[in-house]
Amino acid sequence: MTASRTIPFIVATIFIDAIGFGIIMPVLPQLVMEVGRIALAPAIEVGAWIGLVMALATFLASPLLGNLSDHIGRRRVLLLSLAGLAADYALLVVVDTVPWLFIARALSGLFGGSFAAAQAAIADVTRPAERARNFGFVGAAFGVGFVVGPAIGGFLGEVGPRAPFVAAALLAAANMAYGAFVFPETLPAAKRRAFDWRRANPLGAWATMRRLPGMGGVAGVLLLWQIASLVYPMTWSFYCIAQLGWSPAMIGASLAFVGVAIALGQTFVVGPMVARFGERDAATIGLAVAVAIFVGFAFVRTTWGAFLLLIPVAFQSPVQPSLMAMMSRRAGADMQGEVQGITAMTMGLGQIAAPALLTGTMAWFTGTRAPVHFPGAAFIVAALFGLLAMAFLRRLPRVTRSAGDDLPDQMPPSVTA
Repeated sequence: MTASRTIPFIVATIFIDAIGFGIIMPVLPQLVMEVGRIALAPAIEVGAWIGLVMALATFLASPLLGNLSDHIGRRRVLLLSLAGLAADYALLVVVDTVPWLFIARALSGLFGGSFAAAQAAIADVTRPAERARNFGFVGAAFGVGFVVGPAIGGFLGEVGPRAPFVAAALLAAANMAYGAFVFPETLPAAKRRAFDWRRANPLGAWATMRRLPGMGGVAGVLLLWQIASLVYPMTWSFYCIAQLGWSPAMIGASLAFVGVAIALGQTFVVGPMVARFGERDAATIGLAVAVAIFVGFAFVRTTWGAFLLLIPVAFQSPVQPSLMAMMSRRAGADMQGEVQGITAMTMGLGQIAAPALLTGTMAWFTGTRAPVHFPGAAFIVAALFGLLAMAFLRRLPRVTRSAGDDLPDQMPPSVTA
């Protein structure tokens, strides 16, 4: 019964969060230019710093919220975070200076650290053999949210760059109210542990990660993949303007197309591919597809070519849920919040590095000092990190069960991590 109520709420939470995130993307360049009273090229640089601040907040908050959810449960952490996101989106409606824009996005990163608690709730009610599939459903919810969010954002962006934030605030508040009524606590009191500040910070999380066999290797691959995959949310809106000359409505349509591809991939590709090849090999295939797409976007110059490249995005879907399932296997039931905090922290670390590596690269190659105008340069960087992730992944040993798995039914030999 707990699983039947938990998974739909978590999926709905990620879905609405994705809508809120996607609503913003088509209008973020215009908002930065409006608030800062600057042109596109310097707005790209400001966008890079905003992304860095938001990532730093997520990096610091993820181990804290993950450990806190292991102590007080998932429900309270998630509901508090949803309330914070609603307030943050409301703040973005009225910000009128660049410093306040930075503060608002930092709060988005702070409350976005609740992703660890959401993923831990999935692990609480899911058998290890099914976690990649259910993490895939969460990814599908994110993809569907990206279908709806950018479409709404592009439409509302034509009204004004502030309008999408009103919608995002209302959605986050509605999700919090929904969760208050339907979301049960998934972590029994017997499986909770004392809160320890020494573990609820990045350094403590790093020490925990080193104590769990194989955790560091998977986290390293996830970090490399996170940097590569962030080329879409961090540069796409700017890239589409600089390279393809698209309007906010067209940017929204393209993001909706990406959302469809992700949703189809997470729903129909992840489960069968993991069942057939195992988590490790499924992630490898997804990485190979992603690298090919990145190289394509670096050089495409036409609208039809860009949309054609978006189609195979569905086949890179197994990467993240497979890696997250591999990390979850390496910890017991009383550490799932902490492990998912490590996962979110790793992704946050990628978000810290990505602005300089991706947005910074794009800003340089679209600025006046660039030796050549090359808006697609960030996708070359993403392809290099994707190749590194693939190389490190192939060096990881296989693991067939979680260290804390006490369930009787194990995965068949062909399905390994």
